[in-house]
Amino acid sequence: MSNKPLKRHKALQPLSRDHHHGLLLSWKLRAGFKKNIAIERMKTYADWFYDTHLEPHFEIEETHIFSLLDEDNELVKRALAEHRRLRRLFKDKEHIDKSLALIEEELEQHIRFEERILFPEIQKEATEEQLQQIEKVHHPDEKFIDNLKDEFWK
Repeated sequence: MSNKPLKRHKALQPLSRDHHHGLLLSWKLRAGFKKNIAIERMKTYADWFYDTHLEPHFEIEETHIFSLLDEDNELVKRALAEHRRLRRLFKDKEHIDKSLALIEEELEQHIRFEERILFPEIQKEATEEQLQQIEKVHHPDEKFIDNLKDEFWK
């Protein structure tokens, strides 16, 4: 038996690319904290990222990806709970500095969980037809366009 990782199915690759950009958000926030950047600047970027990229990504996962496993699957339950938690953190208007610090950590952990544990399980369980259906929903030709108005992380 080999410990070689599964090659990511092409239907899931666009979602993995989304995850890459989520990891970059965590990195950008970490860089902002190290440079003592004003919280408002980081919050503006995080809100833009959430509205433009992260919430649509969550919607695709919750509607089309997680449903490939049983609804009482513990991995799906964990992913949904983490989505709820991240949504609350992004929407917090009272403790913005604390929420951004938690987003920086928890988003990265969530993405690592999906990439290393949940997606391989989905790929193992899903039929080829189900994976092809995912391709129709999440288009690989959609390119990530960053918001470079305030590159606070540089």
